[in-house]
Amino acid sequence: MSSSTNSSYVLMKMLVWICFFISCYLADSYEGPWYDSSAYTKCQEHPEAPLYNGGILKESSQKIESGYRLENLSQDAKYSFSCWIKIKGANSAVIRARISTDNSTSSCIGSVIAKCGCWSFLKGGFVLQSSGFSILNFQSSREETIEILVASASLQPFTDQQWRMHQEYRINTGALIAVRQISTNFPFGSAIAKTILGNARYQKWFVKRFNAAVFENELKWYATEHDQGKVNYTLADQLISFTRANQIRVRGHNIFWDDPMYTPGWVLNLTNAELHKATELRILSVVNRYKGEFIHWDVNNELLHFHFYEQRLGPDANLRFFERVQREDPRTTLFLNDFNVIETCDDLSSTVDAYISKVEELRSGGAAMGGIGLEGHFSKPNIPLMRAILDKMGRLGLPIWLTEIDINSNFDQHTQAGYLEEVLREGFSHPNVNGIMLWTALHRYGCYQMCLTDNNFHNLPAGDVVDKLLREWRTGVLRGKTDAHGSYTFDGFLGEYKVHVKHRNKFVKTTLFLQQGHETGHFYIQL
Repeated sequence: MSSSTNSSYVLMKMLVWICFFISCYLADSYEGPWYDSSAYTKCQEHPEAPLYNGGILKESSQKIESGYRLENLSQDAKYSFSCWIKIKGANSAVIRARISTDNSTSSCIGSVIAKCGCWSFLKGGFVLQSSGFSILNFQSSREETIEILVASASLQPFTDQQWRMHQEYRINTGALIAVRQISTNFPFGSAIAKTILGNARYQKWFVKRFNAAVFENELKWYATEHDQGKVNYTLADQLISFTRANQIRVRGHNIFWDDPMYTPGWVLNLTNAELHKATELRILSVVNRYKGEFIHWDVNNELLHFHFYEQRLGPDANLRFFERVQREDPRTTLFLNDFNVIETCDDLSSTVDAYISKVEELRSGGAAMGGIGLEGHFSKPNIPLMRAILDKMGRLGLPIWLTEIDINSNFDQHTQAGYLEEVLREGFSHPNVNGIMLWTALHRYGCYQMCLTDNNFHNLPAGDVVDKLLREWRTGVLRGKTDAHGSYTFDGFLGEYKVHVKHRNKFVKTTLFLQQGHETGHFYIQL
């Protein structure tokens, strides 16, 4: 390591330098539009200008009364759609954009809760299932007739190569590294169940791959207190011992589950006063027992779809839950968690705007709302829609986790694996996603929907995809020499690194931590 002074250093930069470097590189090799991540959550007096200057809507579409007639769309393209919506004839309504083809198939490609008197931003997308002409139109959730006004509509196609280029750009602009990555800072894990206890082969297989976990059922109220007053945390304690011993971070899932089907039967039969007391005892019991163990708590699971506690305890029941959990365990991040947010826009209970509205409702009431959980139980994924929803959710400024990712078992294993790779690449590359959890706890009968391995711990196709991506998303070992100024730079991923520096008869070892941020980081090593 040469230098003109007695002091030498290793200089590693993050973000600013690498963004400049990659932008220049891609500018030389890339042709086509860059994906626009813009999104808006507030209803505005006037619409913004259309993204991509309208894209192909200004060229190859015919405006019709209910939307647009689109010609010559390609099945090989991913389409990003956006527009601004205002309604007349009702105070508010869920408006869904749908694409219909000449063979009568119809799919939701985006939704928004539109209002009277101001403009709301709808962002979505689609991959066409069949060729021919298509109709893009707008439908209201209200039975009465309302007028739907559309402004600044945009439809922009991307080839698979362009889409992947954008993913790679966002992955690689995270940080720069030095020498050898020994751990990753991005939480990537899976659900586990009691089946991992005492199973050395399963434990070895899991620990080799994952740095995060969530208990599938063992922490839920019906599992820990099946009969009133008979609390049993034996399985949860054993799972905690396993994760603690292997330095695996764990999500707390969950304190309450708003679906009555998964609420203990004895709870359903309580009077309102008894239910209030029971929920207080549940929080005091489980939260205090595991204080400091979990990085997150899913306070009341799937409360967009179900309303058991609010119906029984009043409209501020969830707010009180959040406040009490925060008081008992102030260091754990409190999450909402629900399904059919990124999977589809057909579910009126969990549109992106419904989720945002619930977050803002709890925040305005004083809840320590810390994170957004998106389950991700996919059938055939609509990746452009997924990206659009993540763009919009990101405007809340909260960490987003994909908490229960899997692919429906109706598909064969190779199709599952292909769809899983699409979802994982999109999630990992999106700047608003802070962690990914798979819902693949292994049982003797298999898994909930999708397994990564068989019972002999031989990878299935989905497991091969996970292993491939984990290799791809690690930096590995890098070696090199500093330049005449004593500086050295690397491309790499976020995480912990061991640095070894040797210069003449001097040798230094140190550890660096590269984390998310928007400033250039400089690391100096003194010899």
